[in-house]
Amino acid sequence: MTHSLVSKMKKELSLIQPSDILKFDQEASAIPGIIKLTIGEPDFNTPEHVKEAGRRSIDNNRSHYAPPNGTPELRQAISHFLEKKYGLFYNADHEILVTAGATEAIYTVLTSILNPGDKVLMPTPIFPLYIPDTLLAKAEPVFMDTSANGFVLSPELLEKTLAEHGDAVKAVIFNFPCNPTGVTYRREQIEALANVLKKHDIFVICDDIYSELTYGERHVSMAEYLPDQAIVINGASKSHAMTGWRIGFICAPAVIATELGKIHQFTITSTATVAQDAALEAFENGMDDGIHMRAEYQKRRDFVYEAMSKIGFDCVKPQGAFYLFAKIPAHMIQKSMAFSRDLAHKAKVAVIPGGSFGPGGEGYIRISYAASMEQLQEAMRRIATYAETNKKQRSVQQ
Repeated sequence: MTHSLVSKMKKELSLIQPSDILKFDQEASAIPGIIKLTIGEPDFNTPEHVKEAGRRSIDNNRSHYAPPNGTPELRQAISHFLEKKYGLFYNADHEILVTAGATEAIYTVLTSILNPGDKVLMPTPIFPLYIPDTLLAKAEPVFMDTSANGFVLSPELLEKTLAEHGDAVKAVIFNFPCNPTGVTYRREQIEALANVLKKHDIFVICDDIYSELTYGERHVSMAEYLPDQAIVINGASKSHAMTGWRIGFICAPAVIATELGKIHQFTITSTATVAQDAALEAFENGMDDGIHMRAEYQKRRDFVYEAMSKIGFDCVKPQGAFYLFAKIPAHMIQKSMAFSRDLAHKAKVAVIPGGSFGPGGEGYIRISYAASMEQLQEAMRRIATYAETNKKQRSVQQ
């Protein structure tokens, strides 16, 4: 009976496999003495003033349902945060939804806009979560491999892909600073892409979750150039080290936000009130909490980039987020999953295989440097030893 019921489940589930990232992280976690540079989670604690706001919320018995779209105070704080930080203007009453992290925001957006047969353009390598959500909606991911262009989507490739797929294209997804490459886009690059997109009646999904973690120039959202087409996704997870609080948000023109609110409301009702009260403190009085974290990440970025380059890995220097995407040297195992397993068992360092991030990612590994400097130093020492041993074995074989 159970088997027959399984066969009656949503058929698109057969297209989806459990997350490679989480699966490999769990596998590596079982190795004694492993240093994990796998999951993209800040190693900082939530700021004290934000935690205190959460405690106050509990003490004040803020344990009842919040409004489905979020408390008015939090939505107002998010509106002010976006205006001051990125020059984006969203009405707190009608254009902002508070979600259970950026993950729920992605699900809500894709579920709301996609019909069977629609296509979603994705520059790859890319955070893989967008892919199963697209498939569940009976839509089709269309990958644009950016590896030949320094992991930056060119206007030419975008225009070519749009022309190839025509009216079936419903949306394009931008996630920058990018997970997994750490690449971000300069203003002139964004403007050039926006000039292509404004000629097409499609949604532009802007996953800006790493917007506070840029090294050098301030983050520029695609929504600045395409306010009528853009749906912005962001949250408190990376900017305020609040991953476990599960606070994200969606911003869109009112007529679009109203429709998104339907899926959001019937999916989770509302985000936890206590978490919203903590996030209110974060966005209202901790607008710059991410600055000291960013400074520390930049030090780690510089160290890991220099160490990996010296070992012999070809890397694009990250300009944001906390990931390094490194090309596996030609004399080593080339399949990213096999390489990552070998590295984990022999060097006791866990990284994520690049093949998990779509076309252009195979042959690379992703290193998360959201770890302490002490861990990173030991990890680089172990990888250097692994590389040297690998080199000697290859020399003997020749």
